[in-house]
Amino acid sequence: MFEDRRIYRQQQRKKGLTSFEITVQETNLHIQADMDLSGQAIQAVRRCRGLIENHIRAYPAFANSLVPMKVPDKAPLIIRDMAQAADAAHVGPMAAVAGAVAEYTGQHLLSFSSEVIVENGGDIFVCSGTDTVLTIFAGTSPLSMTTGIQVPKQDAAFGVCTSSGTFGHSTSFGKADAVMVMAQSCMLADAAATGLANQVKTGDDIPGTLEKGRQIPGIQGLVIIMGTQIGLWGNLKLVRL
Repeated sequence: MFEDRRIYRQQQRKKGLTSFEITVQETNLHIQADMDLSGQAIQAVRRCRGLIENHIRAYPAFANSLVPMKVPDKAPLIIRDMAQAADAAHVGPMAAVAGAVAEYTGQHLLSFSSEVIVENGGDIFVCSGTDTVLTIFAGTSPLSMTTGIQVPKQDAAFGVCTSSGTFGHSTSFGKADAVMVMAQSCMLADAAATGLANQVKTGDDIPGTLEKGRQIPGIQGLVIIMGTQIGLWGNLKLVRL
């Protein structure tokens, strides 16, 4: 898997940006920006992790719930945003954690760089002034890492996140090789990818799952891969890598 991750990250590199990686405990981010901002990124990740870990110590159920949870109005913004994304996708709040760290780190780095891409285990925050091509990692599917999506230049930052029922450490109740979601929020994309991936058990589930994804406010694009079958919706273009 390490070799796959290295190849995946090499394919994601955007011309003109500086690439670097940072690690804070279990969090490993691949970042692209105008310059090396490792120190600022580490600071942002430590803050994100601290807020999430402190909330879990106070409310242990937040870490394990598989369904949406209400959180106190006084909870930190990152916790409230995770809960809101989970509610929209009908999953537990920790389904949005990787997207949350990517998004909050990316937003922090935008104070120092005009363009920022943050990848956290395949969940990606993007703020770019040009079209973006993202590699699809889909386990053992023949489409994995040979197929990508091209996202046209966006006026605002966005998130692209992937969930799978055939690889990775996250809990999934489906069997899709990859469900990739593009959304206005990286947290929403992360939570929705988890929720939609849970619903794909066979290739026949792809059309209905695409339709369900379209109904979630804030979702801008969807890709579902199962073996050699693929479903696509939104302003995305499939490209051969």
